Amino acid sequence: MTMSHYREDFPILSQTVNGKPLVYLDNAATSQKPTAVLDTLERYYREYNANVHRGIHTLSERATSAYEEARVKIARFINAAEPAEVIYTRNTSESINLVAYSWAGKFLKAGDVVLLSEMEHHSNIVPWQLLRQRTGIQLRFIPITDDGLLDLSDLDQMLEGVRLVSVIHVSNVLGTINPITDIARAAHAVDAKVLVDGAQSVPNMPVDVQALGADFFAFSGHKMCAPTGIGVLWAHRELLDAMDPFMGGGDMISEVFLDHSTYAEPPHKFEAGTPSIAQAIGLGAAVDYLSAVGMDRIDAYERELTTLALERLASIEGLRVHGQAEARGGAISFTVDGIHPHDLSTILDEEGVAIRAGSHCAQPLMRRLGVPMTARASLYFYNVPEEIDVLVGALHKAQGVFSHVA
Repeated sequence: MTMSHYREDFPILSQTVNGKPLVYLDNAATSQKPTAVLDTLERYYREYNANVHRGIHTLSERATSAYEEARVKIARFINAAEPAEVIYTRNTSESINLVAYSWAGKFLKAGDVVLLSEMEHHSNIVPWQLLRQRTGIQLRFIPITDDGLLDLSDLDQMLEGVRLVSVIHVSNVLGTINPITDIARAAHAVDAKVLVDGAQSVPNMPVDVQALGADFFAFSGHKMCAPTGIGVLWAHRELLDAMDPFMGGGDMISEVFLDHSTYAEPPHKFEAGTPSIAQAIGLGAAVDYLSAVGMDRIDAYERELTTLALERLASIEGLRVHGQAEARGGAISFTVDGIHPHDLSTILDEEGVAIRAGSHCAQPLMRRLGVPMTARASLYFYNVPEEIDVLVGALHKAQGVFSHVA
């Protein structure tokens, strides 16, 4: 399968970096944007830039229509029951913080347990630590195996006293695709809710929030061809109805008096102030684009490309891939003997290859892996096999540089 013709839709990919053709392999951090999305942003600012919901004039009505139409597209994309279940946020981090504050802060009490895992992004650890400081909840962590899988052998025991399970769908470090449906089934059997960090799944595979069994689902636009500054929290309508607002301000109210206020219905109850209008409309355009490409095709192609990349990387002596799950996404973390990941990234950049180096906002996972940080190459559907060849060649060059240093 080839999808190389889609590269033409991404103007940034045609440039050179340090005199070499750009090989962009940092997609787990942020994806590039197709012309269709860039044009949509420019059209908004050139033709109907106005605030939403508040103006009874043509530009405001056009902006409001596009803003709310994007919500409808997103709801359809993830199979939400209704558009009102789609809350605009800035990113996955804000979505998880919203749940921690507005649902868990209201319904959890001292001694209640939130179950996380050892492979979580900081965005799905720190909000719960802050809630623990405020309310006295307890945190418990599902361990991982040496292969980078969730160890669910004692899940029933770990669920004792749990009110919420909050887990990552696809690891941004290991690439592991976690069995969310199974986890959700076990959690619901003990009357616990389930929050899923879908930042790495929604951009890369078909996602049906209802079929997964999630109660809350969070993801970011900038990892799925959309602008930065826009994210989504999906939740069942009855949960949103029961939750308190996250922030107060304009547009989230029904009526305001000097001594009290009443609030708008979801989703607007959780969208205080002037929202990220252009970004939300851009996310709608990205959803249109990805839907036209086909999420099934994207998923299948990325699996092929990831298999090829893993095979090629395995041929490099002294390189270790962290995470050996069979069901995995396109994020590949690795270390190379004798080369610091930052040095590795610097040398690769000289060859035009953009990768990530660091802890990937997963320091507890790094400690579990026994490394301070890793290098990470992450693939998307606009990458091609020839770029894997360039990556491998650049890694060999780095090894050559450091062999002379040694």
